[in-house]
Amino acid sequence: QVQLVESGGGLVQAGGSLRLSCVASGRTFSNYYMGWFRHVPGKEREFVAAINWEGVRTYYEDSVKGRFTISRDNAKNTVYLQMNSLKPEDTAVYYCAAARTYGAIRTIEGIDYWGKGTLVTVSS
Repeated sequence: QVQLVESGGGLVQAGGSLRLSCVASGRTFSNYYMGWFRHVPGKEREFVAAINWEGVRTYYEDSVKGRFTISRDNAKNTVYLQMNSLKPEDTAVYYCAAARTYGAIRTIEGIDYWGKGTLVTVSS
């Protein structure tokens, strides 16, 4: 089992920044691809970003490219999502996720473990 706990959400004005953190415990953190998804009520949970085991390769949903940066610190069992130039449409509950492969980390069905989420609200 892997337990994931997110933090760092909150209320921010458009154009502002937030950094989300996700601390993992349980099985070996460095064995997993880590990612972030987000969910808006009435819509499907969507992929935002992912990072490979070593933290070398990153992947982003098109709407966040150039604004969000995913990173990880395997020594701290933590993955981060730095969000800059935030827009009202970024408002959502953000979920940390873990999966074994690149293909799996990008799909809801492929995720092995989920956090409980942290709310990000961007005001206009």
